[in-house]
Amino acid sequence: MYESPIRERLITGDKSYGQISADICRPIENPPTKAWWAGFSVSFIFLCLLVLSLTITVMEGIGTWGVNKTVGWAWDITNFVFWVGIGHAGTLISAILLLFRQKWRMSINRSAEAMTIFAVMCAAIFPLFHMGRIWNGFWNLPLPNALGSIWVNFNSPLLWDVFAISTYFTVSLFFWYMGLIPDIATVRDRAKTKTTKWFYNLLSMGWNGSIRTWTRYEVVCLILAGISTPLVLSVHTIVSMDFATSIVPGWHTTIFPPYFVAGAIFSGFGMVLTLLVIARKVMNYEDYITIHHLDAMCKVVMLTGTIVGTAYITEFFIAWYSGVEYEQYAFINRATGPYWWAYWTMMSCNLLAPQIFWFKKIRQNPTIIFIMSIIVNIGMWFERFVIIVTSLHRDYLPSSWIYYRPTWVEVAIFLGTMGLFFTCYFVFCKLMPSISIAETKAIMPYDQLPIAKARMEQEKLAHSH
Repeated sequence: MYESPIRERLITGDKSYGQISADICRPIENPPTKAWWAGFSVSFIFLCLLVLSLTITVMEGIGTWGVNKTVGWAWDITNFVFWVGIGHAGTLISAILLLFRQKWRMSINRSAEAMTIFAVMCAAIFPLFHMGRIWNGFWNLPLPNALGSIWVNFNSPLLWDVFAISTYFTVSLFFWYMGLIPDIATVRDRAKTKTTKWFYNLLSMGWNGSIRTWTRYEVVCLILAGISTPLVLSVHTIVSMDFATSIVPGWHTTIFPPYFVAGAIFSGFGMVLTLLVIARKVMNYEDYITIHHLDAMCKVVMLTGTIVGTAYITEFFIAWYSGVEYEQYAFINRATGPYWWAYWTMMSCNLLAPQIFWFKKIRQNPTIIFIMSIIVNIGMWFERFVIIVTSLHRDYLPSSWIYYRPTWVEVAIFLGTMGLFFTCYFVFCKLMPSISIAETKAIMPYDQLPIAKARMEQEKLAHSH
């Protein structure tokens, strides 16, 4: 008779409830460490580079970028799709795994949710500034205006990008903040100064921990999870339609929606692993972000990477089976043309590299996991670059063929969004609990509860004396 194995503990170290609160709140209550200041300073420098490069773009125009008549979309849209994709893992971990009652999400969902917010902020920069006149950005919204009967084109997938991403950002922001409220109240109750207590009391919205409060909190979280779940599929599906609804060879295909969604989850989990492997070491969270968590995320990376690799191969088959010579040439040009190096970097990082996670020892080695997470994100950036640039740089007229090269302004904008992302993340880790305190306590192992209760009694006695 088969017996299912006992699941590994999601919290190690025989923690008490008080220890969980103290450990997770330690980065908030203690002064910033040298490592935090170093990381924040580097990120802020890159954020200043973003401000400089965007200022130059507005003052001088899009001519400061490397785009041209043939390659109208390039570095900017590549980075837009890259950042939108990274934002998918947060909603997946928080919403879908919550609905499926997956307990391993509870120590990692908070950082993933915050990552979603910051990644969507970075993504929104690129299409806004690509318009050339950012002060007219509100024209993308279906609002009445004083300029006559000027309305947005509801048939355009670019318009639905605005709807989908703004909705995704709003729902993700509410979902993230709702999950924070009980933990903000915990920080409020532990605050030692009046100013800190007032600040966190304002953010906790009067949380009192009553049964009625918890009931309403759980209902709202489930509702937001139900709303967020279809957004995981819809957002990147709509982004893929920016390409699939065109007649450009290499884009005009129905495989793009599932292909883009799988790629978004793949790159999103890669970025989550990058952040959490560092956080568990620097912030001493090894007892909360355990090897079991890393192992589970590596399995998702391996699965989605295999799906993405299958899509790459399927694209070649579809091009061959279609019998359309322009379609066939588009994919042959990707693999053997001037950008062959980008194509094979993409294939190596996204299809071949994740297969190393078939081995359990690799999935439980934080150093290798961190390196692989970087490789995954490099590969997914090159995927977007390959899809966009290699399909545009050679069109139907050989006289208009051109080799696209990004300018320093474009590179500076991308590095600057990295600075914006990590600056926001460092501030978040200093002001808010980066692990859910309430949900972490809810998955305390049953055999650990007597130990926790005994330690609570000892803490009460020590406090009374």
